[in-house]
Parts: sequence; C-alpha cells; structure tokens
Amino acid sequence: MTLTEFKYIVAVARERHFGRAAEACFVSQPTLSVGVKKLEEQLGVTLFERSKSDVRTTPQGDLVVEQAQRILEQVSQLKQTAKQNSDQLDGPLKIGAIFTIGPYLLPSLIPQLRQLAPKMPLHIDEDYTHNLRTKLRNGDVDAIIVALPFEEPEVDVVPLYQEDFIALLPERHPWVKRDSLQLVDIADEVMIMLGAGHCFRDQVLEACPQCRDNSLNPQKDWITGSSIETIRQMVASGLGISVIPKSAADFHNEKLGLVTREFDTPKPSRQVALAYRRSFPRKKALDLIKQALETIDLPGERIND
Repeated sequence: MTLTEFKYIVAVARERHFGRAAEACFVSQPTLSVGVKKLEEQLGVTLFERSKSDVRTTPQGDLVVEQAQRILEQVSQLKQTAKQNSDQLDGPLKIGAIFTIGPYLLPSLIPQLRQLAPKMPLHIDEDYTHNLRTKLRNGDVDAIIVALPFEEPEVDVVPLYQEDFIALLPERHPWVKRDSLQLVDIADEVMIMLGAGHCFRDQVLEACPQCRDNSLNPQKDWITGSSIETIRQMVASGLGISVIPKSAADFHNEKLGLVTREFDTPKPSRQVALAYRRSFPRKKALDLIKQALETIDLPGERIND
C-alpha cells in the first residue's frame, strides 16, 4: 500500500476514466491499472465498477478514496511542516470560481494577488459549483469563490459580500421608463436564464417562484443561455429580458443597446464566499486572497466576519 497507489485511485475517482487518470498521473494506463488492482487485492474490496463507457466508485470505494485523499493532504501538510522556514508563497495557488463570479471579480482580484506575491503562480479554474466542490475536496483547487449556501465537511467558508440581482432589458422595452421594478413582474415576460447546473439560475427561481411556475408551462416562452455574456447578446437581440448579478451590469451594455434596472425592496440577492480545505497547509497564501479582496471594490456590500 503506497502513496502512489492512493494518488491513482483518487485520480480514477475524479476522472471516472482510467486513461485520463493515467494522463493526470503522468504514467501509462497499464501502470495505473496494475497499481489500482494491487491496492484492491491488498484491501480485499472492489473500489471501482468498470464498464465500457464509465468508471464509478463502489460504496466501499467512496470511503477508501475519501480516506486516501485525506492521507495525501496530511502528507502534503507534513512536508510543509518539515519546511517551516520555507516560503509558503513559493508554489502555484489554484483558485476556482463559479461562472457567474469569475469574469467579474477575478480581473480585479488577480492584479492585487500579483502585486502582493509576484513570484507565486496563479492557476484559475472556472466551473459549476458541484464540480468545484469535488475539485476542492480532491485537492485540484486550493480555494474556491462560490455563492452561498455552501457546506462541505472539513471546509471553512468565509462570507465576502452580498450582491443584488438586477434586471437586464433591451433599450426599447417599456420598463426602461421605470426607475425600479418588482421582481414578480418578470414572470410574465419572456425570460432568458442560465441553463440547468448554474446555481445563479436556482437562486433567481427561488427568489421568484412565479418564474419557476412559468418555466414549467409549455405555453410560456423560456429561453436558456450558457453564460451571462451569451444571455446579454440574446437580450440585445430582442428575444426577451433577463436577471443578472449586479457585478455583470455594465459590460458593453451601451454598445449593445441594453439597460439595467434595480428591483424594489426586498431586493433579490446572493452572498458570495471564499471556501477552502481546513487542512490546506499554506495559510499565508489563503491570507493573501483575503488581503487582496480587502483592497478591491467588491460588487456588493462587504460582510464582516
């Protein structure tokens, strides 16, 4: 039973494919397969269900992979402890962010991190919340910026700011004459929303149950887009209206002929937070993220610890 074999099974569980797992571990597929099989024989359990199209962990495999990941993290922490005088900023920092936050927060955050730690490489990963959760747990990213609620064992979550939702309208829409809108009004409009898997979509539907009802109505137009920027173009084309986070409000709106309007109180909103593994050994790198966030203009009201 070796750390290398633990790395193999963590990679297979993450990739759900032996070939891709082997590439991620920089070994041949036969080498990885032999290592996994050897570990299964030593433990006396089957860790993976194998088929022609997919690889899945068994119930026992889930437990073993989770423990293997913890062991790998503890080994990493042990190495860091052994180098107490080493620079915790000497190594890449992997930051993840959901699609509806990354394009609007990271352009301000990254330059500040560069200024605070110019020699620390940054790896940025944009993804859905459920994928970032897995990547954080597996050590593929070190910290993630997500919308609350977010709960994960052995993960600390630090709320950062509260961000309002706003309406995005074509400039000829009659609502442009209003100073503000009621959220319930949008349920009767042709809505353009993010597709399934985006937590922002779920938050809008939670804030406006009438929109949820209309989304299930086959007589009601309901259009989905893959990103906020795609939705912006669709609204500009006159296909409908949308609801977007306030941080995305001013991206090329004038050029595209778009107008934003705020909602009346109670304003729909979300809380954005930083999440990281409690066992992550490079606390100074995490502190730099928090420090950088304190120096930039956040797209919402800061949340005090």
